[in-house]
Amino acid sequence: MEQKLLIVDDEPHIRMLIEQTLEELEDEDVTFLMADNGEDALELIRKEKPQLVFLDVMMPKMNGMEVCRKVKKELLLNDVYIILLTAKGQELDRQKGQEVGADIYMTKPFDPEAILTKAKSVLGL
Repeated sequence: MEQKLLIVDDEPHIRMLIEQTLEELEDEDVTFLMADNGEDALELIRKEKPQLVFLDVMMPKMNGMEVCRKVKKELLLNDVYIILLTAKGQELDRQKGQEVGADIYMTKPFDPEAILTKAKSVLGL
């Protein structure tokens, strides 16, 4: 069964870094989708229903918290697993992330091994 994974970050090098970290998943029939702002991300999530989303918090047009809130609280897509990525590790942000329905909150710079392990477990690989 084909699975989809969405990487959302306004910084191209971060998107590339995450994609490289996860590239071995392509052998497992995982399709990679990319977005560089919140609006495009929301549109892709609506259309493609990816199983897993790596979502940056600080982005133009619509931030990651807002995207997450819309996906989980308005569209009620609870089978979309959202990992919020942020440079801020403050407790307040973590709480906000939980409030908007994020499944996990990871702080940048992230551990590539942790990201790969998490992705595999979410996708059941």
